[in-house]
Amino acid sequence: MTQAEWQAEQFETNRSHLREVARRMLGSAAEAEDAVQEAWLRVSRSDTAAVQNMRGWLTTIVSRICLDMLRARQARREDLIEAWPPAPLRIVENEDAGPEEATMLADSVGLAMLVVLETLSPLERLAFVLHDMFGMPFEEIAPIVERSVTATRQLASRARRRVRGAPDPRPQSLAHQRRVVQAFLAASREGDFEALLTVLDPDVLFRGRSGPGGPSVPEELHGADQVARLVLAQGTPRAPFGRPAVVNGRPGAVVTIDGRDQAVVMFTIVGDRVIVMDLLVDFEGLPTVRV
Repeated sequence: MTQAEWQAEQFETNRSHLREVARRMLGSAAEAEDAVQEAWLRVSRSDTAAVQNMRGWLTTIVSRICLDMLRARQARREDLIEAWPPAPLRIVENEDAGPEEATMLADSVGLAMLVVLETLSPLERLAFVLHDMFGMPFEEIAPIVERSVTATRQLASRARRRVRGAPDPRPQSLAHQRRVVQAFLAASREGDFEALLTVLDPDVLFRGRSGPGGPSVPEELHGADQVARLVLAQGTPRAPFGRPAVVNGRPGAVVTIDGRDQAVVMFTIVGDRVIVMDLLVDFEGLPTVRV
């Protein structure tokens, strides 16, 4: 058997494993197939005579391809940032939201796991998938993510905390998420830093946008400490005017002062904590539908 024939045989033997690794990392069967095909192109051009663990070597190749794809996806998402938020804004303020809003929120809780994976950084996602789902040692993952073994363990640990917090859909999810929003608003009104930290996930992602002439808000912040300080510095004066609402199918709040909507916030909630917070300030001109 020639080396090329042996490579092809080994690749086919491991194809299903490689496809599953890529699918878990990318969340898409089509993208996973593309990653596996790219891996074969690289393998076919490589000298594998010195490779002792073919399965591990192939997994490393596919992982690096997936890492590049995740980074490219993240860059595309950043390029599209100007399109956020989607218009029109659909705001539901009544406490007993209609069946459409309740269904949308229930679906969002059911997709919590997907939401969590999408908020992980590419390196966190890769470390978590390879170690927790496929049992790959950190010593083998570290060179792929170009981190020390200790740092790689930390990447997987952060991802694990967030994934384990993802709940299953519950009939009371609408009321439960509203209570989390109310707790956030209460902590904001009272300027209670510690209370905010209990509502915000340690790795919470904040994204902010301000309309023309509006106050300056950060486009992106990470971490409960930074986000809580921002809320206390800029949000506390407006918090007394905030009311829970469903905004574009997500739990959130709307701030109305002197009859004018000045800000809306949309949350992604996992368990009892906010993992993503989207703030829009001074959005005059954006089509709004109030229900």
